[in-house]
Amino acid sequence: MLSATTLTTRPDFSITAVTCQDDHARWSETEVRQDYRVVLVRRGRFRRRAAGADADIDSTMAYVGVPGEEEHFAHPAGGDDCTSISLTPTLWHVMAGDVARLATQIVYVDARLDLTHRRLLATARTGDVDYALAEELLSLLATAVGQVVSGPTPLSAQAPGNEAALVAAARQAITEGHPASDGLLPLAEVLGVSPYRLSRSFSRETGLSVTRYRNRVRIGRALDRLEEGESSLGALAADLGFADQAHMTRTMRQYLGRTPTALRRLLAPRTP
Repeated sequence: MLSATTLTTRPDFSITAVTCQDDHARWSETEVRQDYRVVLVRRGRFRRRAAGADADIDSTMAYVGVPGEEEHFAHPAGGDDCTSISLTPTLWHVMAGDVARLATQIVYVDARLDLTHRRLLATARTGDVDYALAEELLSLLATAVGQVVSGPTPLSAQAPGNEAALVAAARQAITEGHPASDGLLPLAEVLGVSPYRLSRSFSRETGLSVTRYRNRVRIGRALDRLEEGESSLGALAADLGFADQAHMTRTMRQYLGRTPTALRRLLAPRTP
């Protein structure tokens, strides 16, 4: 029996938790999907047959699937729990380039990639999909692409260029509230670079992630509104692009050690 729960979805990607409770050594019927995907195991193991090769997939071995290929699966060990990351062709090509055929479809999950996978799942629960989760996703994809694609990719071919100018433009877009700054991927598109390059350049130039910088700007705006006596924390969270009031509360407690309610009492103007 197969069950799937969508953890998050965006125009360029979706992340799904998949549980399979099958227990059979025989190969399944042919399955064909039309997306690029990276599949990592959280528990258990299974076998996969694709492109004329069989592979044992477990917590140390992930795989990359491509559109239109025929797949067969076997579950000789009683099922598994997996994370399936589905990508649009556009995002795949941004990361991997125009690769007609992969050198391999198997990704070795070392301890660092395992941690990135776990952080991705943890971040999906926080609500910050468009920046924090996007940065974890880009890190995971960069590792996977580096293993399955032979030769140069857009990630390795990109020259640093004028990183200072790129980061300055990104900061301006974020501080001025440009519509594209609602997400890391659309922001990178507006700036004409890959989201991976933007994320790496921002960290190199400023010493902090673009996610932390964006949160710094949002918290500053929140403090302005609280200082002015903002009465609706729900409206404040929505205006500043948080997933909900709880997400805003967690973020402000993380950065300031206080909840929005406590900060409002601290900052709101008092009547003499």
